[in-house]
Formats: sequence, C-alpha cells, structure tokens
Amino acid sequence: MFICRNCKSKDKFELMFSPDYQGKRSFSQCYNDKGEIEITVDGYVFVPDLRFMNEHAVCRYCGQIYMWDYDMEG
Repeated sequence: MFICRNCKSKDKFELMFSPDYQGKRSFSQCYNDKGEIEITVDGYVFVPDLRFMNEHAVCRYCGQIYMWDYDMEG
C-alpha cells in the first residue's frame, strides 16, 4: 500500500496517461487476495511498485505527483 507524502491519504491515486498513449485508456483497480492493489490498463494487469507510483500516480485529493511512500501501517 502507498501513502501520499503531501496529504497522507492512502491508496487514493489515479493513473495519468501520456498524451501520446495509443490504447483505449480503459483503467480499473482492485485489491488482490494478498491485499495489494492490482491495476488493469487495457487488459494488462500489474501490481504497482513505489517506482511506478512515483512516475505515474497522482494523488486524487491533493494532486501531487512524485510524492509516494510505502505505507508501513497498512
């Protein structure tokens, strides 16, 4: 799980697509049986790591990017 360093919200992120992305931009997220977030983008499923979060995830509440840490309490 991840936490925003700015507003301290947990797992409240949205994916930003590059303007030149050519896919359908179909996006969903859910938790797997290990309690990890799984992201699905145009049929491709993956579990994001901290590097991914800091390159692509924007906090839904405060709008910050490059501001994620692992949530050790979650």
